[in-house]
Amino acid sequence: MSAVAAKYEEFQALGVEVMSVSVDTQFVHKIWDETELSKMVDGGIPYPMIADAAGHLGTAYGVYDDEAGVDVRGRFIIDPDGYIQGMEVLTPPVGRKVEESLRQIKAFQHVRETQGGEVTPSGWEPGKKVLKPGPDLVGHVWEVWKPGDE
Repeated sequence: MSAVAAKYEEFQALGVEVMSVSVDTQFVHKIWDETELSKMVDGGIPYPMIADAAGHLGTAYGVYDDEAGVDVRGRFIIDPDGYIQGMEVLTPPVGRKVEESLRQIKAFQHVRETQGGEVTPSGWEPGKKVLKPGPDLVGHVWEVWKPGDE
């Protein structure tokens, strides 16, 4: 959460809103932010920390663990129309890479801006090679893109 908070301005510059959700209460969130997170990032967490004590949101997104009564850590990229475009679920011992989230958001935004006229291959970054989907590309991707072109 603190790594995302440290890059929050970059998310905002992309027009993205960040929210965190957990089964913890708003009181636990407040204490956690004041006693730990604010020591990792100036000002603490700048985005909403949503309390979902009953696990309804976690259940809807498939990350609620009934037996443990907690949400498994997940990240969801939801487009302006409310559709999930990307998701990542990891167990607690492995952290996520915020830069990859930002890269994926930029890629999804590019595809949306081109209305699917351009798609982004593996590792795509803004300004790099894109692919133009269609019947001519089928079976010929190898002619226009290879791993390492990213």
